[in-house]
Amino acid sequence: MKKLFIALFMVMSAVCLAQAGEFYITRLKYNGGGDWYNDPSAEVNLLNFIKSNTNIRVKPKYTFVDISTDEIFSHPFLFMTGHGNVVFSKQEAERLRTYLDNGGFLYIDDDYGFDKALRREMKKVFPDNDFIELPFSHPIYNCFYDFSSGPPKTHQHDEGTPQGFGIFINKRLAVYYTVESNPSDGWADKEVHNNPDKKREEALRFGTNIVLYALTN
Repeated sequence: MKKLFIALFMVMSAVCLAQAGEFYITRLKYNGGGDWYNDPSAEVNLLNFIKSNTNIRVKPKYTFVDISTDEIFSHPFLFMTGHGNVVFSKQEAERLRTYLDNGGFLYIDDDYGFDKALRREMKKVFPDNDFIELPFSHPIYNCFYDFSSGPPKTHQHDEGTPQGFGIFINKRLAVYYTVESNPSDGWADKEVHNNPDKKREEALRFGTNIVLYALTN
């Protein structure tokens, strides 16, 4: 009964957002010491870019939700990033699993340094599911802008190849995870990371693809 209520609540939330023209991205606050809050301008800039380049009606604002609360169920699109450690309690892992099982979407961007911890904690959420690298033919790479060579290399942390991974629930991509790519650095205000304009434009286009894919699937 609780899961049915949550599923209906999430569907109603998504419908209300679409009707009100108030789509926004919600940052996920987690425990463990990682700086989940870094670059708060990122989502706002991406939403403004989407507003200027698509017909999606958005509300460009920064907002976050704590994974330890049931408030996550009123936010259809969650964004998670950081540099350090990540820790999910048993209850938080179960809550996130319920959120994703009932239609929620989570985009994770490794801002460098939390890949090992993130993969460990996502195993608490999906013990039987592994991250699967998406082929470049996947629709997330071509649903609006062409990224037929896969995720862009926005921030040069090291020489690693950018990769995009997913966790699927009944063939639905519920979690998308970028590693060695870091497009969210390119969404942030220019003076934060001093990325070239071309790289920032590329990152914003890639973020647009992620949002459009999530909204249409």
